[in-house]
Amino acid sequence: MTSELDPAAARPPGAADGGPAGAPSRAVPALVVDAVTKTYAARGRRKSAVTAVDHVSFTIEPGAAIGLVGASGSGKSTLAKMISGSQRPTTGSIRFGDTVVESLHARGLREYHRSVQMVFQDPYGALNPLHTVAYTVSRPCQNFLGLSATKALDRVHELLETVGLAPPEQFAAKLPHQLSGGQRQRVVVARALACDPELIIADEPVSMLDVSLRAGILRLLARLREQRGLSLLYITHDLLSARVVTDQILVLNKGRVVERGQTKHVMQHPQDDYTIRLLDAVATPYAAQEPPPAS
Repeated sequence: MTSELDPAAARPPGAADGGPAGAPSRAVPALVVDAVTKTYAARGRRKSAVTAVDHVSFTIEPGAAIGLVGASGSGKSTLAKMISGSQRPTTGSIRFGDTVVESLHARGLREYHRSVQMVFQDPYGALNPLHTVAYTVSRPCQNFLGLSATKALDRVHELLETVGLAPPEQFAAKLPHQLSGGQRQRVVVARALACDPELIIADEPVSMLDVSLRAGILRLLARLREQRGLSLLYITHDLLSARVVTDQILVLNKGRVVERGQTKHVMQHPQDDYTIRLLDAVATPYAAQEPPPAS
């Protein structure tokens, strides 16, 4: 018997620890984060500036999956916002292929967002309650790909099937309040895939879901990465879910990288006290070990 979030259960067949198995060949640029720092100036009663991210560097090679792991306030989401282009670093640089992200303005950001999409933490707040699933998923198809309404709807149905929402015609007509939390998050993933991105930034994508639903979303992310050759930046406070979907992890504490390495190795042989504390907080005994034998 396996744990609900056991790595062997959640990883798609054929996927190895070192990278996506059988991923299609695709010209996906590398993401290079080079000595990035983000400092917020002192405001109001705050007497000193706050450094949220402190000289962080890493590279996501094409088709790879990197995990940013840390507790609340460690700088994970600030880093994600800079990578997505919604905030600019105070110092350092972020490059996606030939694109220097911090130099982009409106039109450049639009093109960049065709290649780099986010899956947000809150599936309830990420969807407009007044819009059907078909409308929500079709907008990127029309805005980024220029598809007609008919072709966009065909793509919506294809994407809904891809993320496990079938029959797609039935789900396309639903409003968000008619969906479960897991189904809403699958819609968010479908919307992120709509313009055929090369990098997905998943910011705590399962933290607000019931435990019974988390493994399904993790399996979906792992399968999409394998089948589509996507690169993945997975942001979480939960080392167990990082074990399922990433090749390497960076552990952030107070904006600094305190440990990095192959996910399996870091979890089995943590070196930093902060990483050890994060592991101690994991609720399952199988988090840092090989999966238990099936019974």
